[in-house]
Amino acid sequence: MKMSRRAKRMSRHFARNKKQPALNLVSLMDIFTILVFFLMVNQSDVKVLQNNESIKMPESSAEQLPAESLVVFVNNEQILVQGRAVASVNDVSGPEALIPSLQEELVYQASKQRVLSEAELEEGRAVTIVGDKQIPYALLKKIMATCAEANYTNISLAVNRKVSKEV
Repeated sequence: MKMSRRAKRMSRHFARNKKQPALNLVSLMDIFTILVFFLMVNQSDVKVLQNNESIKMPESSAEQLPAESLVVFVNNEQILVQGRAVASVNDVSGPEALIPSLQEELVYQASKQRVLSEAELEEGRAVTIVGDKQIPYALLKKIMATCAEANYTNISLAVNRKVSKEV
């Protein structure tokens, strides 16, 4: 039996509605491409040091960002290098000018790093000291002297960035 024009049109209409719609991935890929570029560009703006709740750092208005380096944590109880305890603050409070266990750890950490060129040897290795704002200056001075003795003479002190209030 021959179908009428109306029956043909209705069968085409219902056949068209039974097909699954195709997913358009072009706009989704565009969004992810933009997201990847955004994350790549903004990745290097912030340098975050490891956070230790027992250390309350002083505040500063310095604009220079910290460089990647070996990190020495100092709180009221102990001294840590890269998160590993090397000395107790009570044990190093004597009259000696250096901290032997800290010096051993710094020499060990230097042996794990690459060999420095002549220009880098003159400047010395880089170290960042993250110290509690309540530690005594004498302890900080001992730590800095020990770092300098182990050829870590490029010393930086970590601080929190103080938010400047502009009126």
